[in-house]
Amino acid sequence: MGGTFDPVHHGHLVAASEVASEFGLDEVIFVPTGKPSFKQEQDVTLPEHRYLMTVIATASNPQFTVSRVDIERQGLTYTVDTLRDLAAQRGDADFFFITGADALEQILTWKDADELFAMAHFVGVTRPGHQLTVDGLPGEHVSVLEIPALAISSTDIRARAQAGKPVWYLVPDGVVQYIAKYGLYRGLS
Repeated sequence: MGGTFDPVHHGHLVAASEVASEFGLDEVIFVPTGKPSFKQEQDVTLPEHRYLMTVIATASNPQFTVSRVDIERQGLTYTVDTLRDLAAQRGDADFFFITGADALEQILTWKDADELFAMAHFVGVTRPGHQLTVDGLPGEHVSVLEIPALAISSTDIRARAQAGKPVWYLVPDGVVQYIAKYGLYRGLS
């Protein structure tokens, strides 16, 4: 499951669990982006903070792991590089790449998009009421799954934290404490 995870929240965790169940996955590897190519003009929390929050959020589920491949790679983060690195580490695995429906709608514009579908089956997770069109995408390599908990958004969580509003129950308890300890999202413009 790739994402910025800024911060990771219950919607991410429910989506990962639902996709794992629906597709019979043995493991879900959360991969926080290093330097997101699609967010170059935005302030993004340091990768190490996002990685540690993801570790905290996933620690209680033995089916979840977190990878550092994107935060250790120099330069911008691209999904094709993520999949190449994971394949080098776990060459015998069949990969499913879980991403938001909004991102999946843009997949044909991603770096080396023509290679992506040979590397993984893409699962676009969507919130109720969001219509995802997968026209033009190879149906045998793309699935869509509606996840009710995805009504939670990282953008809204950051805005709540900046305004001093509670984020309890939107993110795992340990992530609430991590945000408070490091004062994350307080200085956003």
